[in-house]
Amino acid sequence: MSELIIEDDLPEQLRIRREKRAAILARGEEAYPVAVPRTASLKEIRERHAGLEIDVATGILESLSGRVIFKRDTGKLCFATLREGDGTELQAMFSLDKVGAEVLDQWKSDIDIGDLVSVTGEIITSKRGELSILANSYQLAAKSLRPLPVEHKPLSEETRVRMRYVDLIVRPEARFNARLRPRVMKSLRESFGSRDFIEVETPMLQVMHGGATARPFKTHSNAYDMELFLRIAPELFLKRCVVGGLERVFEINRNFRNEGADSTHSPEFAMIEAYQSYGDWDSIAELTRNLVQESAMAVFGSHVVTHQDGRELDLGGTWREANLFDLISEGVGEVVSPQASMDELKKFAAKLGMKVDPKWVTGKLAEEIFEHVTAGKLNEPIFVRGYPVDTSPLVRAHRLTPGLVEKWDLYVEGFELATGYSELIDPVIQRDRLVEQAALGAKGDVEAMNLDEDFLRAMEYGIPPMGGMGMGVDRLLMALTGLGIRETILFPLVKPEEQ
Repeated sequence: MSELIIEDDLPEQLRIRREKRAAILARGEEAYPVAVPRTASLKEIRERHAGLEIDVATGILESLSGRVIFKRDTGKLCFATLREGDGTELQAMFSLDKVGAEVLDQWKSDIDIGDLVSVTGEIITSKRGELSILANSYQLAAKSLRPLPVEHKPLSEETRVRMRYVDLIVRPEARFNARLRPRVMKSLRESFGSRDFIEVETPMLQVMHGGATARPFKTHSNAYDMELFLRIAPELFLKRCVVGGLERVFEINRNFRNEGADSTHSPEFAMIEAYQSYGDWDSIAELTRNLVQESAMAVFGSHVVTHQDGRELDLGGTWREANLFDLISEGVGEVVSPQASMDELKKFAAKLGMKVDPKWVTGKLAEEIFEHVTAGKLNEPIFVRGYPVDTSPLVRAHRLTPGLVEKWDLYVEGFELATGYSELIDPVIQRDRLVEQAALGAKGDVEAMNLDEDFLRAMEYGIPPMGGMGMGVDRLLMALTGLGIRETILFPLVKPEEQ
């Protein structure tokens, strides 16, 4: 239910602004017109008149619009700072001899910080050299009924996330982040395009979820009277594309996982997945490194990126590689074999003070031990290679080490940025793996994959050897900026405010 606004109960600032709106309407003027004069953007004006000398009148008339973010009303000469959406600012000046007493008084009384206005006048530089528009007239574009936050009081993270529209108005970093994502997306698409990958779209509503081990969101189709799932990964449909002869495919779209939310996880997130016929985990690692490095270059002009706290991260060159079980052994302090039994791993977990979920399979426990012993250590880019077969049902067996698959995870800044594989293409082995997953699901594993008969049928038509990768776009932005995931998603999921 929407909140009923009762004028007498409003805070003073809100009440005063509503009274100003009413007064404007009472004069027969508009507080929210359909259009206002605008001949150029503030950015265009700054570019056209860059380097203009002090105290110059250009004779050029323009109509400029922006949000009032500063206002100083002093006698016969008033000043305001206008800001447009990209953050460009310009000074507006109102003098008594130019606009007259009535207009000047209305500007002083009607206009508040936060209002959107159009100002028509001459482009000049002030006696201090400030590029300005000297107003002949102005028009209100939209009356702001709520005051902006005070500049010297930073917004809390919760407020920034919940009211991103305010965050974008007041904080340059928020505006930068919002514009960063499309630049990264453009770079990713250009990188794939230059390598002859085809972008496709696959279903987000699925009859059967698969392609990852994750708990899905469920929904219901009234038209078909059936249960559906929001996709957890596009993998199985992208592989169908490869069966059909689309030898290099990728997709950038939303995935949904009904799991926890923290600084690196969001229930709804952007994912990029790609499959390269006649590739393997090595060629797909090179592709992934190129994607990340080319994104950094597109945004920062360098492989060394500067995070918003001032730290630098070097994403250039070739990246370190290490075997998963070598890192586990290093962390535990003794050799841990890929063939280690569940009982052996439980002893290591106990030594580390870890709790073991009874539903975990052997490979899952090994991965949990790895995450425990490497927490906070994998900051420089590193490919961690060779994962247990029982946690990777869609991946080809390791060609040298029994019990492992040819899978790597890419870690940057301590979190998993991407994962890559030599893909399993034998439909008989794939069926066995999915049968094992279905058995785990029957025992209560809510993340286990289903037995997808149509996917297996597709594989039985023959699928070429290939490498595949998946990378969180939000996490790529985290690596580039050093921010948490809620800051890289424009409107992350948040709980409703308590009324």
